[in-house]
Amino acid sequence: VVKFGGSSLASAEQFKKVGNIIHADSSRRYVVPSAPGKRFSADIKVTDMLYDCYGAAEREEDFTEKLAAIKARYQEIIDGLGLKYAASRGEFLNGKVMAAYLGYEFVDAAEVVRFEKDGTFNAEVTNEILSARLAELEHAVIPGFYGATEDGTVVTFSRGGSDVTGSLVAQAVQADLYENW
Repeated sequence: VVKFGGSSLASAEQFKKVGNIIHADSSRRYVVPSAPGKRFSADIKVTDMLYDCYGAAEREEDFTEKLAAIKARYQEIIDGLGLKYAASRGEFLNGKVMAAYLGYEFVDAAEVVRFEKDGTFNAEVTNEILSARLAELEHAVIPGFYGATEDGTVVTFSRGGSDVTGSLVAQAVQADLYENW
């Protein structure tokens, strides 16, 4: 299991480096990506861009430019990797992009990481679901930072939640090693 933080996935160039790291060792079978981080010191993390856009929407402000900036950031990565699609949500989209780039199966964390209706994490059910799902796959990309309740409502871990997801995947597959890049 290898988890890559936001700065490791901030641009197409960084994605290519990560791809080389993953392919350099055939035992690296499961990948947990964070949302894109800063490309340079004055840059903004995609997670912060998403929070800002959501806040504007909650305040019923025009968020068109904020959403366009998020889309542009992902489009830059997608174009740099020569891929042909885009979607939304930080870790989810980075997982889709990484899976397409590596040729791995995409496993939506909302399907395998379980929270209770009150927002508490359910470790036992998560391990059961995640272990069963990953047992079917030789390679997979599982986005970090979020999961869902049984009814499909997306719930996020606190900041650093992609690290938690990486450890959950490592436990589920009984990994010999969990690398957190």
